Amino acid sequence: MYSFMGGGLFCAGVGNILLIVSTATDYWMQYRQSSNYMHQGLWRYCMPGKCFPHSDSIAHLDATRALMILSLLACFIGIIIGIMAFIHYSSFDRFDKTFAAGILFFISCFLVFLAMAVYTGVTINYYGKRYGNWRFSWSYIIGWVSVVLTFFSGIFYMCAYRMHECPRSTNSH
Repeated sequence: MYSFMGGGLFCAGVGNILLIVSTATDYWMQYRQSSNYMHQGLWRYCMPGKCFPHSDSIAHLDATRALMILSLLACFIGIIIGIMAFIHYSSFDRFDKTFAAGILFFISCFLVFLAMAVYTGVTINYYGKRYGNWRFSWSYIIGWVSVVLTFFSGIFYMCAYRMHECPRSTNSH
């Protein structure tokens, strides 16, 4: 049980760090315009030597930002509850912290997946038709890696929950 929770905490911790890096950096997409390479993130777009904030409220960027921030919060709260379950913090006896942490990690995974899907769909439909020389960059890839890590942290915590619950249910018969 503890090895599953330890693995889940490790995946969630790394996933949360990657979520922060992915959300904060400006390398979601790179493209070439007028013989200059430019890149953009969720908050700014950059030309050689200078970055500018996105001045317009672009719906897909707003949605991606909101979903990424909500995912960060869900993952962070899941980590806190996961640590409480790991050290047997007992302020909530009727509240199974292992199960709650697993659910929060799955919620975080789902929110990041939605954010990445929204960004991917709009970017491919918009930039794919207008620019020939563009690509997703490392911040975007880190976002997809965090989807996988938060998913596995949820799996690990659900396995720990099942291992913890199975002995209880067999003793009650």
